[in-house]
Amino acid sequence: MPDTQYVLAIDQGTTSTRAIVFDHGGQIVSVGQKEHEQIFPRAGWVEHDAAEIWTNTREVVGLALTRANLTYRDIAAVGITNQRETAVVWDRTTGEPVYNAIVWQDTRTQKIADELGALGGGADRYKAKVGLPLATYFSGPKIKWILDNVDGAREKAERGDLAFGNTDAWVLWNMTGGVQGGVHVTDVTNASRTMLMNLDSLTWNEDIAADMGIPLSMLPEIRSSSEVYGKGREGGMVPGVPIAGILGDQQAATFGQACFEVGTAKNTYGTGNFMLLNTGTKPIPSKNGLLTTLCYKIGDQDAVYALEGSIAVTGSLVQWLRDNLGLISSAQEIEQLAESVEDNGGAYFVPAFSGLFAPYWRSDARGALVGLTRYVNKGHIARAALEATAFQTREVLDAMNADSGVDLTELKVDGGMVANDALMQFQADILGVPVIRPKVAETTALGAAYAAGIAVGYWSGEQDVIDNWAEDKRWEPAADEVERDRQYRLWKKAVTKTFDWVDDDVQ
Repeated sequence: MPDTQYVLAIDQGTTSTRAIVFDHGGQIVSVGQKEHEQIFPRAGWVEHDAAEIWTNTREVVGLALTRANLTYRDIAAVGITNQRETAVVWDRTTGEPVYNAIVWQDTRTQKIADELGALGGGADRYKAKVGLPLATYFSGPKIKWILDNVDGAREKAERGDLAFGNTDAWVLWNMTGGVQGGVHVTDVTNASRTMLMNLDSLTWNEDIAADMGIPLSMLPEIRSSSEVYGKGREGGMVPGVPIAGILGDQQAATFGQACFEVGTAKNTYGTGNFMLLNTGTKPIPSKNGLLTTLCYKIGDQDAVYALEGSIAVTGSLVQWLRDNLGLISSAQEIEQLAESVEDNGGAYFVPAFSGLFAPYWRSDARGALVGLTRYVNKGHIARAALEATAFQTREVLDAMNADSGVDLTELKVDGGMVANDALMQFQADILGVPVIRPKVAETTALGAAYAAGIAVGYWSGEQDVIDNWAEDKRWEPAADEVERDRQYRLWKKAVTKTFDWVDDDVQ
C-alpha cells in the first residue's frame, strides 16, 4: 500500500454526517460535516429523512476530499460507522425509503414491546438469545411499526421488494450502486442491535422475526466488521474504492480506543453516552441492566463481545437547553455558565426524555428537575445538566463492575463533550478513577477507518491501532469520598422521581 494513500471514514451520526480522511498514523487530514434535520412529529417520536442523510453523505465525502486536495485515487479504503438502532426501510426497486428513518431515541414502539413481552417472558423474552431486553431502543420493533402503519408496506415486504437496514446498510447500499446492484449487507455489531440476531451463531433468528412479522427477505446479510463488502459505484465520489469496514458507532469508538484486551473499557460522550467493556470471545449475560452485544469481528477471526451501558440523553440535554429553552446560544457556553457557580445549588436534572436506559430500562420515566429553591439560578441548572451525564455514567460503571467482577481502574473517554474540562473533572471526581482522553478524540470515525484499512492491508492489524493511540489529557479524582457519596445518594433519589410518569392513557 503506497504511503501516499489514506483511508476515508463516513460517520453517519444522530445529528450529522461526517467524512474524515485519516493518514497512516491515525491522524486527521481533513473533515467534511453536515447536520440533518431532527423531526419530532409528536411527543416521543424522533425521525430522520433517510434521503437527506444519503444526500449529505455524498456532499461531506466531496468536502473532505476537496479540503485535503485529494481524489478517490488517493483513498485505499472506506469505512462506515453509524448511529445504530435507527431503522430505515426502503423499496429495492425505486431506492426510496417507504417512511422516515425511526431514530434509536424514538419511543413509539412501547406498545409493540409490551405485546411481545405478554407472549411470555416479559421484557426478557429474547434476552438469552439476543442479549437485549424488549425496549423501544432497538430496530426490530421499529420495522414492525413501519410494516403495520405504512400503507402497502407489508404487501411489498412479503413480495420481497422492501429492504431494512440501520443507517450503515442504507449508506452502503447506495454507495455500491443502489437500485443498480447495491450491496445489502450489515456487520455483526449493527445486527446485534436489532433484537433479531442470535448472539452465539451470528445469524438472524427466524422465530423472533416471525413474532414481529418481519420477512427474512428484508434483512441484510450479516458479515464481519472488517472485510471488503463491495466497491464504490461508478459515477460516485469513490468509484472502485473498496468499502471494507462497518462498525456501529459505539463499537467503532471502542476499536479506535484500542480496547482489545479483555477488561478494557471506553465511554463515548455524544448525543447519548455509551460505555463498552471488552469481555472477550464469549458473551457475558448481564444481571445488572447492561446489554450483551458484539464488540467487533475482524474478517474470519473469532467475534469479540462486550457489555454495554447505554444512556439515552447526555449531549442532547445541552442541545435541548440551547434549542428549546434558549438558556445558552451555543453548546460551548454551557461550561462557562456551569463554572459561574460553585456547585449545583441542590438541583438535580434527570433527563429521562426517552425513558431511562441502562441500568433501569424504564420506558415509563420522563425528565425531572428536582431540588429547586429560590436560590437556584441558570448557572446551577447548567451545572446540574452537565453533572447528569457524569452521574448516569457512574451508574453504568457500577453495573459494569458488578457484572464483570472486576473494578475498572481508569476510563478512556471520547466524543464531543470530552472537550469540556469541568465535566471531565467532575466525572473523575464522581467515579473515583482517572479519566483519560486520547490525542485523536474522533475515535468513532477512526475505528471505522482502522477496520477498513486492516481489511485491505493498509494497517497490519490491532497492533498498529495500539501503537497509534496516544494520551492527550488525564483528569485525576479530587473530590473527597464523603462529598462524592452524598451527591450520588441525592442523584439516586432524584432518579426515583422520574418513575411511573407515563400512564396507560398517555400516548
